[in-house]
Parts: sequence; structure tokens; C-alpha cells
Amino acid sequence: MLNQAKFEEILSRVQRPGRYLGNEWNVVKKDLRNSRLRFALAFPDLYEVGMSHLGFKLIYHLLNNRPDIACERVFSVNIDLEKILRAEAIPLFTLESRADIASFDIIGFSLAYELNYTNLLNILDMAGVPLTSSERGENEPIVIAGGPSSFNPEPLSDFIDLFIIGEAEEVLFECIDAVIASKEGGHYNKENLLKELSHIEGVYVPSVYRNTNPPTIRKRVIADLENSFYPTKQIVPYIGIVHDRLSVEIMRGCPHLCRFCQARTLYHHKRERSARKVLELCEEGLKETGYEEVSLLSLSSGSHSHIISIIQSIIKKYYKKGVNISLPSLRVDKIIKEFPELLSNIRISGLTLAPEAGSSRLRSVINKGIDIDELKPAIEAAVKFGWKRVKLYFMIGLPTEEYKDIDEMIDAVNSMLNIDRRLQINVSISSFIPKPHTPFQWEGMFREEELNSRLNYIMERLTARRVKIKFQNTKVSILEGIISRGDMRLGRVILRAFKKGCRFDSWSEHFNYGAWMEAFKEEGVDPYSYIYEKRDFEAKLPWDHIDPGITHSHLISEAKKIKTSS
Repeated sequence: MLNQAKFEEILSRVQRPGRYLGNEWNVVKKDLRNSRLRFALAFPDLYEVGMSHLGFKLIYHLLNNRPDIACERVFSVNIDLEKILRAEAIPLFTLESRADIASFDIIGFSLAYELNYTNLLNILDMAGVPLTSSERGENEPIVIAGGPSSFNPEPLSDFIDLFIIGEAEEVLFECIDAVIASKEGGHYNKENLLKELSHIEGVYVPSVYRNTNPPTIRKRVIADLENSFYPTKQIVPYIGIVHDRLSVEIMRGCPHLCRFCQARTLYHHKRERSARKVLELCEEGLKETGYEEVSLLSLSSGSHSHIISIIQSIIKKYYKKGVNISLPSLRVDKIIKEFPELLSNIRISGLTLAPEAGSSRLRSVINKGIDIDELKPAIEAAVKFGWKRVKLYFMIGLPTEEYKDIDEMIDAVNSMLNIDRRLQINVSISSFIPKPHTPFQWEGMFREEELNSRLNYIMERLTARRVKIKFQNTKVSILEGIISRGDMRLGRVILRAFKKGCRFDSWSEHFNYGAWMEAFKEEGVDPYSYIYEKRDFEAKLPWDHIDPGITHSHLISEAKKIKTSS
């Protein structure tokens, strides 16, 4: 455990030391010696990213809500601190007690993004924990992982002992109780314990699966969201983070069936918290945190049955107190029918809309039920009530996309400029990736050259000063596609890339595509075989053993509609 004097001396040498203090408002500190189980909750990215992640916050407070469990946080440290810790042979430590991560019973990773995988290895390496499951002995922590990226676990299957597939609130405690019973029963054997855990629904143990080839692993789902745990005493960071506000999850799942969207499959079953419950959580959370902004979170907040009454109630109670409301991207039809009269009372300067595709034909292909003509009335209403900025999300490289689809997008954006001369339009463009467990999982990606050509085409035609375009490096999208669709062979590549120094691959200043391509070449793996070629419906996919709760036949049925929709 790092002593206070040394800790302070180290912090004097790094940027943004507030990332590592671990004594924020509402932090939970327990006596590790008196805890039946010690859980290091790890997020493989910087503090300001991880502390904005709803799932991470939920699991932290959920575990600490049990008196016999001590859960402490660990994040990827920035390059400056990594150099210091490695130079002085100081193992990576948790924030709350600054205890060595290797001393915990379980290290649990929240997997939100595939390009964080080298960071995951770096956390283990800096903690002195062997990287592969086969190297870790009886006294090493059990390494588990969950989150959206775990629905294709194979690229990390050499490194993770146990994956939680689906929603963790119930299954995580089932696993923890089994670990406690094994350790306290005097018969602890990691191999036998992992075999026992593999029988729990929603648990995937790669080592057991490879040896026994059991049935598919079905995801876990929380049926009763209304009465499930939700934290209101959320940690308030000292430094600015990506989403620095009170987060209230109002709904889980999505009623819409956009064919490109992986989340619609992973969290398909729509469950709502009642308006009464949402307002209770808002009231308690604002009181416990002092935040002046509340975000009503879900995959499609505008689809909540009582979203209007919820917003009206928050405005009535908190508007004069200066509390802002933050809303994720909204369905345009919901705004036009019910939102305009509320816009003047929401303290927010921007409106986020997600048409996703440029033409009505292409929106039909992806099953995005939005008419582009509905955008203008929505924006006109927003401008009328003082909203000066609109953000639009589009994708390029969608199946069957042609340049005339892109032309429709360009024309739509340019025409919006005529609504009001004060209006600022921010266009965010991402490259389509055929993610696992979607009807598009059999499709191929557009090649990098074609994606770049389309981006250049758009930028040459959207040149007005009031239009700002933001897009992801296409090489980043290509690598994300490769890893998200990968098999267990990618584990060797990820390890090789890590040893070549790859870190923070989602950060432009650290992204090293060349090192990744060298890693693929040295391991004899063709990276592009995972993404460019279209696959037959009968083809074996690396994630077929994971059951997301939607049948294979349904995905095929939806995939066949691509041709009829176009």
C-alpha cells in the first residue's frame, strides 16, 4: 500500500493529479481487512472517461451497498504516471485505499469499447498480475469482465477468467457469493470454482467452454427495473469529466429496431422506471451530489411512456433553481408532436438528432423510421425557443449506400442553414461497422479508401462557416471493426500490440495503426479477413455461442429485408 508522503510526491509530478486522489464527495471507503471479499473495479481508460460511464458507477455503488464487500476503483493511468510507477517499481493501486490491485480477490473490468483492450492488459501488467488466465495461480485474483464488448468475448478469452454476459446486477452477486463460499469453506480451488461458476446463467468461462463445449451462453436480464438498485449518492469528481452531471437511468432497452444498432439487441427488452421513481431518483440524486444538471438516460429517452410528464415535473420543481436537463439524441417524431412547448423551459443550448442515414431509402434499409423532412420543423421549433445549436449524427458506409444517398444528406444539412442565420449545425460522421448480434453482422465494411473518399466528398460540399464536421479517423474505425468481429486468434495480436507499446488506442494522440498492423503480420493473422468480405448466413461466427436473447433466425429474417428495403 502506497504511503501518503510518497503518494503526494508522485502527484506533484503528473498532469491532472485530481484523477488519482480517491477522496471525492460520496466516495465509499471500507476497511479491507474486515471485508469478506475485495473487488477492484477497473475501467481501462482515463478517470474522466470511466467516471462518466453509467455501468461503472452503478456496479461500484451496487457492490459497496453490501456491507461485506469492499469495492474500490482503478482506471488506466496516463502515460506520465505510468512512467513513474514503472521506473520506481510501484504496483498499480486502487484509488480509495491505494492498495495493490493484485491483493484483491477479484479484478472486474468494465468493457465499453474494443479499443481499450490494450489498456486492460496494461492495468494487469502494472499491477503485477500475469496477463493470461493460464499463467495465473491459485493466489492470483480472479479476472472477470462484462459490458457491451463482452458479447463477443473471444478476442480477450485468453486473458479473462470469466465473462458476465448481459446485465450484471443479479449474476455478479451470484458469482461473488460462490467465491466467498469457496474461500471461507477451506476448499478453495480456482479451477473447480470456475467450473462451478460456469453453470450460472449469464456466465462464460472460456477455459471450461473450450474443454466441454456446453450449450450457448444466454445473457442475463433484469426483469424488474423499477425496483432494482440505482445509486443516488454518486461520486462527484474534483476535475471535469466527459459527462459531469447527475445520471438517472429512466429506461433500459429500446422499442426501435434499427438494424445497425448492437445495443438494440443486447438490451432489447424495453423496461421503464415509473415517472414517480424517476422523479424520486432525481430529487435524491440532486440533493446528495449538488449537481445542477440531470441527464435522463436510456437508449431512446424520448420513447419513455411518460417522458413529457417527467420533464414537466422537473421543470416545475427545479427550473428556478437553475437545474438543467440533459437529453440524449431524440426521436424526431416525439419532438414534433410533444416537445416544442417545453423547449423554452429547458436550460440547454443544443439539440441532438440522429437521422443516421442521408436518404429515406437508406433509412429504410437500416429500419430507422425517421423522415428527413421532419427535421426542419423540429429545428424550427427549437430555434424559436432559443436553442442555437443542433447536432446531427450520420453514418457512412452503410450497406447499399450510394453517393446519391450522401447527396441527400448534404442537401438536407445545407437547407437547414436557411432556418435561422444564428443556427450552428454540428455534423458528426462515423463509419458503419457491422457489429456482432445485429442483422448486419454478415455484411462487410467499406474499405478505408472508399470511406475516406466519401468523407472528402462531404467536406468539399459542406463548407458553410456555420457547419462544423467531426469524424473519426477511418483507421480507428477499421481497427474497431476488426477487434469487435474477431476470434480468439486476436488475443495473440492484442498482446503483441501491447508489447509494442500500444495504449489508449481510441485517443488520436496515442493511436498507432502501424504498430497494430505489424502485430497482425508477426502473428500471421490477416486483419482484413474479419471485416471486408460479406459472409453467408451459414458461416460460423466467433460469437455464435453467445445468446443475446434474439434468435439467429430473426436476425437472418431482418438481414434479408435489406434487399427489399433498398
